[in-house]
Amino acid sequence: MTVAADSTNAVSTPPTEKVPAIDRRSLNLPNLITLSRLLLSFVLFGMMSHGGWWLSSAAVFAFAAATDAVDGYIARKYGLVTTLGRILDPFVDKIIVCGAFVFLLERPVESGVNGWMVIAVIGREMFVTGLRSFLEQAGRDFSAVWSGKIKMALQCIAVTVSLASQSPLFSESHNFLMLRDVLLWSAVVVTIYSGLLYAWRGFQMLRPATK
Repeated sequence: MTVAADSTNAVSTPPTEKVPAIDRRSLNLPNLITLSRLLLSFVLFGMMSHGGWWLSSAAVFAFAAATDAVDGYIARKYGLVTTLGRILDPFVDKIIVCGAFVFLLERPVESGVNGWMVIAVIGREMFVTGLRSFLEQAGRDFSAVWSGKIKMALQCIAVTVSLASQSPLFSESHNFLMLRDVLLWSAVVVTIYSGLLYAWRGFQMLRPATK
């Protein structure tokens, strides 16, 4: 005799939302700005690898980081948010920030960046991205919060100052180097703190509902 499954023990599957297709409308201004930021990241990495272009590298990085706010503002204001943009924007952000930290690690003495900083930055991004992917696939809203935005801003400031600190104009300034180190470690602390907040938020979402 077949026993019917208890409906109270059945695993409910959240309804799958229809994802907008990636079509010609995806080639809009915000996404083109995002793609330009990706190209600028490779220009930046080339300059960092070559060395000696530290002030120019700092300017390129700061400009590229600023475009992140611009494309997001335009997309929201004019209703140009697309599936392609939602995929590209966080990907490009991680490429330029994590990539900059990796290239700065090649010159730890001059840049002030060490291995622990890079592990904290990349590890946090991998963890939060994986957690967000899992929760959003299950139909939960795991969008960015204020701590993630502050983390991104502080990382960008720290990287810009680290790049500039390698220029002869600032490399002999004890005060500037101290400022660089404070910013770098502050960025790492906020990065870890932000990751812990996201972990706690995810844990709360994954807890069984109380009756």
